[in-house]
Amino acid sequence: MAHCSYSKFSHLLKLTTANLNKPTLLRTGGGIQHAPQRCKYFIRFHKTSGSERSLQERQKQHMARGLPKQKPIAGVKQVIVVASGKGGVGKSTTAVNLALGLTANDPSKTVGILDADVYGPSVPKLMSLKGNPELTDNNLMRPLMNFGIPCMSMGFLVEDVAPIVWRGLMVMSAIEKLLRQVDWGLLDYLVIDMPPGTGDVQLSITQNVPIAGAVIVSTPQDIALLDARRGAEMFRKVNVPVLGIVQNMSVFQCPKCNHQTHIFGADGARALADTLGVQVLGDIPLHLSIREMSDRGQPVVVSSPDSPEAEAYRKVATAVVQRLEELSG
Repeated sequence: MAHCSYSKFSHLLKLTTANLNKPTLLRTGGGIQHAPQRCKYFIRFHKTSGSERSLQERQKQHMARGLPKQKPIAGVKQVIVVASGKGGVGKSTTAVNLALGLTANDPSKTVGILDADVYGPSVPKLMSLKGNPELTDNNLMRPLMNFGIPCMSMGFLVEDVAPIVWRGLMVMSAIEKLLRQVDWGLLDYLVIDMPPGTGDVQLSITQNVPIAGAVIVSTPQDIALLDARRGAEMFRKVNVPVLGIVQNMSVFQCPKCNHQTHIFGADGARALADTLGVQVLGDIPLHLSIREMSDRGQPVVVSSPDSPEAEAYRKVATAVVQRLEELSG
Protein backbone atom coordinates (compact mmCIF):
# COMPACT_ATOMS: atom_id res chain seq x y z
CA MET A 1 0.00 0.00 0.00
CA ALA A 2 3.11 2.21 -0.15
CA HIS A 3 1.90 3.64 -3.45
CA CYS A 4 -1.73 4.01 -2.37
CA SER A 5 -3.33 6.97 -4.12
CA TYR A 6 -5.63 9.36 -2.33
CA SER A 7 -8.70 8.02 -4.16
CA LYS A 8 -7.87 4.41 -3.29
CA PHE A 9 -7.21 5.37 0.29
CA SER A 10 -10.55 7.20 0.49
CA HIS A 11 -12.30 4.17 -0.99
CA LEU A 12 -10.72 1.89 1.60
CA LEU A 13 -11.85 4.18 4.38
CA LYS A 14 -15.44 3.97 3.09
CA LEU A 15 -15.25 0.19 2.92
CA THR A 16 -13.85 0.05 6.42
CA THR A 17 -16.61 2.27 7.77
CA ALA A 18 -19.35 0.33 5.95
CA ASN A 19 -18.10 -3.04 7.16
CA LEU A 20 -17.05 -1.93 10.61
CA ASN A 21 -19.88 -3.78 12.39
CA LYS A 22 -20.12 -6.75 10.04
CA PRO A 23 -18.77 -9.93 11.62
CA THR A 24 -16.27 -12.06 9.81
CA LEU A 25 -14.56 -15.35 10.58
CA LEU A 26 -11.10 -15.10 12.09
CA ARG A 27 -9.07 -18.27 12.61
CA THR A 28 -7.10 -18.26 15.86
CA GLY A 29 -5.27 -20.86 17.87
CA GLY A 30 -8.44 -21.70 19.81
CA GLY A 31 -10.66 -22.12 16.81
CA ILE A 32 -12.84 -19.84 14.75
CA GLN A 33 -14.05 -16.56 16.24
CA HIS A 34 -16.13 -13.70 14.98
CA ALA A 35 -14.26 -10.40 14.52
CA PRO A 36 -14.97 -7.06 12.84
CA GLN A 37 -14.03 -6.75 9.19
CA ARG A 38 -10.85 -4.66 9.28
CA CYS A 39 -9.03 -3.74 6.11
CA LYS A 40 -5.58 -5.29 6.22
CA TYR A 41 -4.46 -2.79 3.62
CA PHE A 42 -5.47 0.04 5.91
CA ILE A 43 -3.29 -1.41 8.65
CA ARG A 44 -0.41 -1.89 6.24
CA PHE A 45 -0.85 1.69 5.03
CA HIS A 46 -0.48 3.03 8.56
CA LYS A 47 2.61 0.94 9.14
CA THR A 48 4.18 2.09 5.89
CA SER A 49 3.24 5.72 6.51
CA GLY A 50 4.72 5.60 9.99
CA SER A 51 7.95 4.07 8.74
CA GLU A 52 8.20 6.69 6.01
CA ARG A 53 7.77 9.50 8.52
CA SER A 54 10.42 7.93 10.74
CA LEU A 55 12.79 7.67 7.78
CA GLN A 56 12.18 11.32 6.87
CA GLU A 57 12.91 12.41 10.43
CA ARG A 58 16.17 10.44 10.46
CA GLN A 59 17.16 12.00 7.13
CA LYS A 60 16.46 15.52 8.46
CA GLN A 61 18.53 14.84 11.58
CA HIS A 62 21.36 13.48 9.45
CA MET A 63 21.27 16.54 7.18
CA ALA A 64 21.21 18.87 10.16
CA ARG A 65 24.32 17.23 11.60
CA GLY A 66 26.13 17.84 8.31
CA LEU A 67 25.34 21.59 8.14
CA PRO A 68 27.29 24.20 10.09
CA LYS A 69 25.43 26.03 12.82
CA GLN A 70 24.83 29.70 12.14
CA LYS A 71 26.78 31.99 14.43
CA PRO A 72 26.34 35.77 14.48
CA ILE A 73 29.31 37.97 13.65
CA ALA A 74 30.57 39.56 16.87
CA GLY A 75 29.31 43.10 17.27
CA VAL A 76 27.08 43.05 14.16
CA LYS A 77 23.32 43.45 14.60
CA GLN A 78 22.10 42.79 11.04
CA VAL A 79 23.78 41.42 7.92
CA ILE A 80 22.56 42.51 4.49
CA VAL A 81 23.89 40.69 1.43
CA VAL A 82 23.93 42.39 -1.98
CA ALA A 83 23.96 39.83 -4.76
CA SER A 84 23.40 39.25 -8.44
CA GLY A 85 23.34 36.17 -10.59
CA LYS A 86 25.55 37.83 -13.19
CA GLY A 87 28.64 40.02 -13.05
CA GLY A 88 28.79 43.48 -14.60
CA VAL A 89 25.37 44.70 -13.46
CA GLY A 90 26.69 47.23 -10.92
CA LYS A 91 26.35 45.08 -7.80
CA SER A 92 29.48 46.37 -6.02
CA THR A 93 28.70 50.01 -6.85
CA THR A 94 25.20 49.45 -5.48
CA ALA A 95 26.53 47.77 -2.32
CA VAL A 96 28.91 50.64 -1.56
CA ASN A 97 26.33 53.36 -2.19
CA LEU A 98 23.74 51.42 -0.20
CA ALA A 99 26.06 51.36 2.80
CA LEU A 100 26.77 55.07 2.43
CA GLY A 101 23.05 55.73 1.93
CA LEU A 102 22.22 53.96 5.19
CA THR A 103 24.54 56.27 7.13
CA ALA A 104 23.41 59.35 5.17
CA ASN A 105 19.77 58.64 6.04
CA ASP A 106 20.53 58.02 9.71
CA PRO A 107 23.96 59.19 10.94
CA SER A 108 23.37 57.44 14.26
CA LYS A 109 23.64 54.05 12.51
CA THR A 110 27.03 52.39 12.08
CA VAL A 111 27.57 50.50 8.84
CA GLY A 112 30.41 48.32 7.55
CA ILE A 113 31.21 46.73 4.19
CA LEU A 114 32.60 43.23 3.64
CA ASP A 115 33.85 42.45 0.15
CA ALA A 116 33.21 38.71 -0.24
CA ASP A 117 34.27 38.61 -3.90
CA VAL A 118 37.59 36.86 -3.35
CA TYR A 119 38.52 36.55 -7.03
CA GLY A 120 37.54 40.08 -8.09
CA PRO A 121 37.45 42.46 -5.11
CA SER A 122 36.08 45.89 -6.02
CA VAL A 123 35.58 47.62 -2.68
CA PRO A 124 39.20 48.86 -2.34
CA LYS A 125 38.87 50.78 -5.61
CA LEU A 126 35.35 52.02 -4.97
CA MET A 127 36.20 53.22 -1.45
CA SER A 128 39.69 54.53 -2.36
CA LEU A 129 41.43 52.29 0.18
CA LYS A 130 44.86 50.69 0.09
CA GLY A 131 47.12 48.97 2.57
CA ASN A 132 47.23 45.97 4.84
CA PRO A 133 44.96 45.72 7.88
CA GLU A 134 46.59 46.05 11.27
CA LEU A 135 46.17 43.36 13.91
CA THR A 136 44.65 43.84 17.34
CA ASP A 137 46.01 42.30 20.54
CA ASN A 138 43.53 39.47 19.96
CA ASN A 139 45.04 38.82 16.52
CA LEU A 140 41.98 40.20 14.72
CA MET A 141 42.25 42.34 11.59
CA ARG A 142 41.22 45.97 11.86
CA PRO A 143 39.09 47.08 8.89
CA LEU A 144 40.31 49.97 6.78
CA MET A 145 38.04 52.99 6.94
CA ASN A 146 36.91 55.76 4.62
CA PHE A 147 33.85 58.02 4.62
CA GLY A 148 33.14 56.69 8.10
CA ILE A 149 32.65 53.14 6.79
CA PRO A 150 34.91 50.28 8.00
CA CYS A 151 35.75 47.97 5.10
CA MET A 152 37.36 44.56 4.74
CA SER A 153 38.35 42.93 1.47
CA MET A 154 40.68 40.32 0.09
CA GLY A 155 42.02 43.20 -2.00
CA PHE A 156 43.72 44.55 1.14
CA LEU A 157 45.66 41.31 1.57
CA VAL A 158 47.05 40.86 -1.96
CA GLU A 159 48.65 43.14 -4.54
CA ASP A 160 46.37 45.13 -6.83
CA VAL A 161 47.10 43.13 -9.98
CA ALA A 162 47.90 39.79 -8.35
CA PRO A 163 45.52 37.04 -9.56
CA ILE A 164 43.97 34.89 -6.86
CA VAL A 165 44.30 31.35 -8.21
CA TRP A 166 42.74 29.30 -5.45
CA ARG A 167 40.68 26.15 -5.21
CA GLY A 168 37.39 26.01 -3.35
CA LEU A 169 38.76 25.00 0.06
CA MET A 170 41.18 27.93 0.14
CA VAL A 171 38.40 30.33 -0.84
CA MET A 172 36.20 28.97 1.95
CA SER A 173 39.03 29.41 4.43
CA ALA A 174 39.52 33.01 3.29
CA ILE A 175 35.79 33.73 3.66
CA GLU A 176 35.82 32.26 7.17
CA LYS A 177 38.69 34.58 8.13
CA LEU A 178 36.96 37.61 6.64
CA LEU A 179 33.83 36.77 8.62
CA ARG A 180 35.31 35.73 11.96
CA GLN A 181 38.77 37.26 12.27
CA VAL A 182 37.87 40.93 11.79
CA ASP A 183 37.33 43.41 14.60
CA TRP A 184 34.17 45.14 13.33
CA GLY A 185 33.45 46.91 16.57
CA LEU A 186 29.72 47.60 16.95
CA LEU A 187 27.74 47.75 13.72
CA ASP A 188 24.04 48.20 13.09
CA TYR A 189 24.43 46.90 9.53
CA LEU A 190 27.11 44.91 7.75
CA VAL A 191 26.66 45.07 3.98
CA ILE A 192 28.26 42.09 2.26
CA ASP A 193 29.15 42.51 -1.40
CA MET A 194 28.68 38.95 -2.65
CA PRO A 195 30.43 37.51 -5.71
CA PRO A 196 28.26 36.93 -8.78
CA GLY A 197 26.59 33.56 -9.20
CA THR A 198 25.21 30.95 -6.80
CA GLY A 199 28.27 28.99 -5.76
CA ASP A 200 30.31 27.95 -2.74
CA VAL A 201 30.82 31.42 -1.28
CA GLN A 202 27.11 32.19 -1.26
CA LEU A 203 26.28 28.88 0.40
CA SER A 204 29.10 29.19 2.93
CA ILE A 205 28.03 32.66 4.06
CA THR A 206 24.31 31.90 4.23
CA GLN A 207 24.91 28.66 6.16
CA ASN A 208 27.37 30.16 8.65
CA VAL A 209 25.93 33.61 9.35
CA PRO A 210 22.36 34.72 10.13
CA ILE A 211 21.35 36.95 7.20
CA ALA A 212 18.71 39.62 7.78
CA GLY A 213 17.94 39.90 4.07
CA ALA A 214 19.24 39.83 0.50
CA VAL A 215 19.17 42.63 -2.05
CA ILE A 216 19.19 41.44 -5.67
CA VAL A 217 20.76 43.78 -8.24
CA SER A 218 19.97 43.46 -11.94
CA THR A 219 19.70 45.48 -15.10
CA PRO A 220 16.39 45.35 -17.01
CA GLN A 221 18.02 43.15 -19.65
CA ASP A 222 16.45 39.71 -20.11
CA ILE A 223 19.75 37.81 -19.84
CA ALA A 224 20.65 39.54 -16.58
CA LEU A 225 17.15 38.92 -15.22
CA LEU A 226 17.45 35.17 -15.82
CA ASP A 227 20.48 35.00 -13.55
CA ALA A 228 18.96 37.42 -11.06
CA ARG A 229 16.04 35.06 -10.66
CA ARG A 230 18.41 32.15 -10.02
CA GLY A 231 20.05 34.21 -7.31
CA ALA A 232 16.74 35.05 -5.68
CA GLU A 233 15.59 31.43 -5.77
CA MET A 234 18.87 30.31 -4.20
CA PHE A 235 18.34 32.61 -1.21
CA ARG A 236 14.82 31.30 -0.80
CA LYS A 237 16.10 27.72 -0.74
CA VAL A 238 18.48 28.56 2.10
CA ASN A 239 15.75 30.50 3.97
CA VAL A 240 17.23 33.97 3.47
CA PRO A 241 14.54 36.66 3.02
CA VAL A 242 14.75 38.49 -0.31
CA LEU A 243 14.25 42.15 0.55
CA GLY A 244 13.69 43.12 -3.06
CA ILE A 245 15.28 43.96 -6.39
CA VAL A 246 17.27 47.02 -7.40
CA GLN A 247 16.82 47.85 -11.07
CA ASN A 248 20.22 49.24 -12.01
CA MET A 249 21.01 51.18 -15.21
CA SER A 250 17.27 51.56 -15.66
CA VAL A 251 17.38 54.54 -18.00
CA PHE A 252 19.92 56.77 -19.73
CA GLN A 253 19.25 60.49 -19.88
CA CYS A 254 21.16 62.50 -22.47
CA PRO A 255 23.12 65.25 -20.66
CA LYS A 256 22.50 67.66 -23.56
CA CYS A 257 18.86 67.25 -24.50
CA ASN A 258 17.60 65.23 -21.45
CA HIS A 259 16.06 62.63 -23.75
CA GLN A 260 15.62 59.33 -21.92
CA THR A 261 16.59 56.02 -23.51
CA HIS A 262 16.07 52.57 -21.99
CA ILE A 263 19.28 51.02 -23.29
CA PHE A 264 18.82 47.70 -21.46
CA GLY A 265 15.05 47.56 -21.73
CA ALA A 266 12.26 49.04 -19.65
CA ASP A 267 10.93 47.69 -16.35
CA GLY A 268 12.31 44.17 -16.74
CA ALA A 269 13.22 44.01 -13.06
CA ARG A 270 9.73 45.13 -12.13
CA ALA A 271 8.25 42.23 -14.06
CA LEU A 272 10.65 39.85 -12.29
CA ALA A 273 9.73 41.34 -8.91
CA ASP A 274 6.04 40.70 -9.65
CA THR A 275 6.85 37.12 -10.60
CA LEU A 276 8.81 36.53 -7.40
CA GLY A 277 6.36 38.41 -5.23
CA VAL A 278 8.98 40.88 -3.95
CA GLN A 279 9.38 44.63 -4.05
CA VAL A 280 11.38 46.83 -6.37
CA LEU A 281 13.59 48.69 -3.92
CA GLY A 282 14.44 51.39 -6.43
CA ASP A 283 15.64 52.40 -9.88
CA ILE A 284 19.22 53.57 -10.42
CA PRO A 285 19.82 55.47 -13.67
CA LEU A 286 22.69 54.84 -16.08
CA HIS A 287 24.56 58.07 -15.47
CA LEU A 288 28.07 59.22 -16.29
CA SER A 289 28.69 60.66 -12.83
CA ILE A 290 28.08 57.29 -11.13
CA ARG A 291 30.76 55.68 -13.29
CA GLU A 292 33.24 58.54 -13.02
CA MET A 293 32.93 58.92 -9.25
CA SER A 294 33.16 55.17 -8.73
CA ASP A 295 36.38 54.99 -10.74
CA ARG A 296 37.82 57.82 -8.64
CA GLY A 297 36.93 56.12 -5.39
CA GLN A 298 34.41 58.84 -4.56
CA PRO A 299 30.96 57.19 -4.50
CA VAL A 300 28.21 59.47 -5.72
CA VAL A 301 26.35 59.42 -2.38
CA VAL A 302 29.25 61.28 -0.74
CA SER A 303 30.74 63.13 -3.74
CA SER A 304 27.42 64.50 -5.09
CA PRO A 305 24.95 64.14 -2.21
CA ASP A 306 22.42 66.55 -3.72
CA SER A 307 22.32 64.87 -7.13
CA PRO A 308 19.35 62.79 -8.37
CA GLU A 309 21.69 59.78 -8.56
CA ALA A 310 22.58 60.03 -4.86
CA GLU A 311 18.92 60.48 -4.02
CA ALA A 312 18.13 57.25 -5.89
CA TYR A 313 20.59 55.31 -3.73
CA ARG A 314 19.27 56.88 -0.53
CA LYS A 315 15.75 55.83 -1.53
CA VAL A 316 17.01 52.27 -1.95
CA ALA A 317 18.56 52.44 1.52
CA THR A 318 15.25 53.69 2.95
CA ALA A 319 13.36 50.85 1.28
CA VAL A 320 15.84 48.28 2.63
CA VAL A 321 15.41 49.52 6.21
CA GLN A 322 11.63 49.48 5.83
CA ARG A 323 11.70 45.88 4.62
CA LEU A 324 13.95 44.85 7.51
CA GLU A 325 11.54 46.46 9.97
CA GLU A 326 8.60 44.64 8.36
CA LEU A 327 10.38 41.31 8.66
CA SER A 328 11.38 41.86 12.28
CA GLY A 329 8.01 43.34 13.32
